Amino acid sequence: MCKVLKITALLTVCAAGANAQQDSASSGKGITDTISRSGLYDSLQLRKRSFFPLPVLGYSQEKGLEIGAATLYSFYADKKHPDMSTRNSSLNLVPAVTTERQFKVDLKANIWTSANTWHYKGNLRYHNFPIYFYGIGNETRHDDRSLLNNIRYKAQAEVERRVGGHFYAGVSLLYQNDSYSSKDDKGIYNTMPLEGKDGGHATFIGLTGIFDNRDNQNYTRSGWWLRLNAAYAPAFLSTVPLFKLEGQGTHFIALSPKSTLGFNGLFSSLQGSRLPFYWLPELGNDLMMRGYYTGRYRDQNYLAVQTEYRYLIDPKIRIHIWFVDVKPKFALAAFAGTGSVFNNHNFALSGFKPSFGGGIRYFYDEGAKLTIRIDYAVGEQRAGESRQKGLYLSLAEAF
Repeated sequence: MCKVLKITALLTVCAAGANAQQDSASSGKGITDTISRSGLYDSLQLRKRSFFPLPVLGYSQEKGLEIGAATLYSFYADKKHPDMSTRNSSLNLVPAVTTERQFKVDLKANIWTSANTWHYKGNLRYHNFPIYFYGIGNETRHDDRSLLNNIRYKAQAEVERRVGGHFYAGVSLLYQNDSYSSKDDKGIYNTMPLEGKDGGHATFIGLTGIFDNRDNQNYTRSGWWLRLNAAYAPAFLSTVPLFKLEGQGTHFIALSPKSTLGFNGLFSSLQGSRLPFYWLPELGNDLMMRGYYTGRYRDQNYLAVQTEYRYLIDPKIRIHIWFVDVKPKFALAAFAGTGSVFNNHNFALSGFKPSFGGGIRYFYDEGAKLTIRIDYAVGEQRAGESRQKGLYLSLAEAF
């Protein structure tokens, strides 16, 4: 198979104008005076809506020219009766189209009600995009990969409510329908026996438990976030019955006013008598095990951990752009992690792979601590292959 050429560029020409689309914090004189005397005026000034577009331009042989955008709209759901503890809510839309008639659109919602009593999350996704399939297991080879076309319909919803202190309980619902095909006769896909080779659907109904005492969910400096979700896909709502268990956790320590150390762990498991290959947990993306192609390694279980050091840079300068004074604020990051996929019988410490790298963040909404993240990461180098690596340009932190 010919080597894939891929060039990705994200244009941030709209970055400087993001604050220009924030709503004003006007109010009656009496209320404003009361807020000023109570010391809350500056906090309210930071609680603004913000809209940030990030155009995307990419090219690869399997996709052709790709044109799209990543946009994030941030707001506060308790605008009429503000509570300073309420976290910002967000809507994230990512549409893209290619010259090979491929298309994808991804809409995510993350809503916090007043005092963070309720938390709603949703995701609607459609894509008709090619992916590389490398096989199953922790030792797949680059030269065995097959190019697959994947059409996916996905709808996901989660509702969580505070049940006391920092504890939340909730329910989740996930429906996903996939179809796969391949015109690639050289790869492993057509010769490997696979469950669900042509695709299928599943509806997962789950329960969630969360502990969350983070100081901020976007750029955390202290606190814990622990989440456990167990979900079942019954046979009458799915191609085959499945059970999946997912556990995640983060912990942050503020080492100084400018430096933070974060820890992140993830475990995912899929169980059932028949396991469709496209539901198997996948190692690698822009959040965990950076430097690996998503799905380069996949199997019944996935375990990974990472740590990240972040250092704030607050330059004493202001830039005047589009009639707006902008004070840029940045952060540097260095990270390292390890992870592995395995079935129920072959877990081994020797199977864990490295991931390490660094990056820079730009705070485009300082009030909500929303960032643009640029990371470069490297992974393992297998015998006879180039070292695995990746460049990531994303909205929001990895964890």
